[in-house]
Amino acid sequence: MASAGPAQSETIAALGERLRAARLGARLTPVQLAEVSGVSRAAIYRYEAGHPIRVDTLGRIADQLGVSIATLLGVEVEYVASSLAFFERMRQIEERADRISVMFGPISYLLTTDRYDDLLPVVLRESVPRDVPDRAEALAEVDRVVEVLLARKKAYRARRPNLVGLLSAAELEVFCTSGFVGSQDLAGDGERRRVARAELDHIIDMLESEPMGVQLGVLVDSMPGASFQIFRRADRAELAISPFRLGASANVRLGVATITSAPEAVAQHEAITEQLWKRSLKGRDAAKWLRGMLERVGHR
Repeated sequence: MASAGPAQSETIAALGERLRAARLGARLTPVQLAEVSGVSRAAIYRYEAGHPIRVDTLGRIADQLGVSIATLLGVEVEYVASSLAFFERMRQIEERADRISVMFGPISYLLTTDRYDDLLPVVLRESVPRDVPDRAEALAEVDRVVEVLLARKKAYRARRPNLVGLLSAAELEVFCTSGFVGSQDLAGDGERRRVARAELDHIIDMLESEPMGVQLGVLVDSMPGASFQIFRRADRAELAISPFRLGASANVRLGVATITSAPEAVAQHEAITEQLWKRSLKGRDAAKWLRGMLERVGHR
C-alpha cells in the first residue's frame, strides 16, 4: 500500500501536463481558459502544475478545450488534433524517457543541426497555403510550434537519452532532391538543396562516428506510412503516432495524432521497429549507401 502514493501523484502530474498541452492546442492563455470555464486563473495554474482537480471541474475545462475527460486523464488513447499540443506532449514525455525509438521521416528532429532550426520557421510558414482563411492564425502558430520544438531539442541535448532512429532512404532522397522546402513551388532551389545536403552529411557523420547513445538505421526497403515514436522508461512505455511532419512535405496544420500506453499497441509497434531495424543498413554500410545516393542526386 505504501507504493500507491507516488503512483497517484505521478498520475495527477501527468494530467496537468496534458491539460497544458490541450490549452496550448486550443490557443488559449491560462487567463482565457479561466474566463470561459468559470474556474479561477490561480486554479488553472495549480492544475497545470500537477495539483489535484475535481472531476466536475475537469469536465467544465475539457468542454472548453474540445477534448474528452478520458483524453486529459490519459485513459487508453489521447487524441491530439493540434501540432502545437502534440509537440508539447512530446517535450513532456521526452523529459522522462530513458530510451526513444523514432521512425519519423525523413530525419529525427532531435538529431538535426542548428542550421536546420534557423530555416525551420521559414519552411513551416511556406507550408501554409496562401488562400486558407485562417492563414494569419496559422502563421502565428508556427512561431509557437518552433518555440516548443527548440525546448524539446534543448532538453534532449541536456539529458541525452538513448535514441534509436530508423530513416527511410526513399524519403531522404526526396528531401535531398527537393531541398528543405515547405512548398513544392520551391522544390529544387539550390540553397535549399544545400541545406538538405548538410543535414544528410550530418547523418552520415553520425553513422560513421557512432556517437554514444545514438543508433541509426537506414531502411532501403519500404517503411510504414505513419510516423511513430516509442518512449521507454523503467516503469512505463508510451507510443505516439503522428501525421505532423517537419521535413519534406512539412505539415503542422492538419491531422490527428494519438498517444497511448496500451501494452498491446506499444508491443506491436516495438515488434515492427525490431523487424525494420534488422533489415536496415547501419554504420559504415549505411553511410556508403547514402554517399552513393548523394552522388546520384547531385547529377540531376
